[in-house]
Formats: sequence, structure tokens, C-alpha cells
Amino acid sequence: MLMEYTKRRNLNRGYMKLEAWQRGMDLSVMAFRLANGVTDFKLKSQFRDAAQSVSANIAEGYGRRSLPEYLQYLYTAKGSMAETLTRAIGFTNVELISVAEFEEFDKLHYEVENKLLRLIES
Repeated sequence: MLMEYTKRRNLNRGYMKLEAWQRGMDLSVMAFRLANGVTDFKLKSQFRDAAQSVSANIAEGYGRRSLPEYLQYLYTAKGSMAETLTRAIGFTNVELISVAEFEEFDKLHYEVENKLLRLIES
């Protein structure tokens, strides 16, 4: 679901060109949709927040404009990836989301995770 998020450009908005950020936004959208069937507000909120945190941390680290801080935020995003997947597995185990929905989520999660790992390595 790649889209142009804003027409306004400057040096601090360069993170929007990063595939890890773009696909992380897609992951967040998918998490919001999957969580619709979850009635426990706290679990729903934690899942959505963890998924949204991935792109948010990539953006915040980029905006800090120093490599050590950027890397710190990328590692935080990596932690949010692990939390997001763990919660999705839990939802699947208790049948709040279907195996097919989990499989679709896992594919996108795996893609974002690998893009994030390559971004950290670079």
C-alpha cells in the first residue's frame, strides 16, 4: 500500500524515502485492521502501538541527525518488531486472528524486519 505521504520535502523528511519506513507504515495499517476483532482494549492497544512504533522510531532516529542516536532508534524499532510478532502469535494462538491472517501479517513483518536489519547494517 505504498503511497506518497506528503508533497512537502526537506532534509529532515528523508526517512519517508526509506523502504523500511514505508513498509513499516503498511505493517502498522495491517496491525490496526487485524486488531479490530480483539475486544481486550489493552491487548489491542499494545499490538497497535508496537506496530506503529516501528516507523515512528525510524523517523525519530532519522530526525536526530546523529548516527549513534539514529542507530539507537533503529534498534528500538527492531525491538518493536519482535513485540509486534509476539503479540500476533499470541492472537493466533487464542484464535483472535486466523492462521491465514497471521500468515499474511508474518510475510509483511518478515519483509519489514529484513529491511530494517539491512538499514542497521548500512
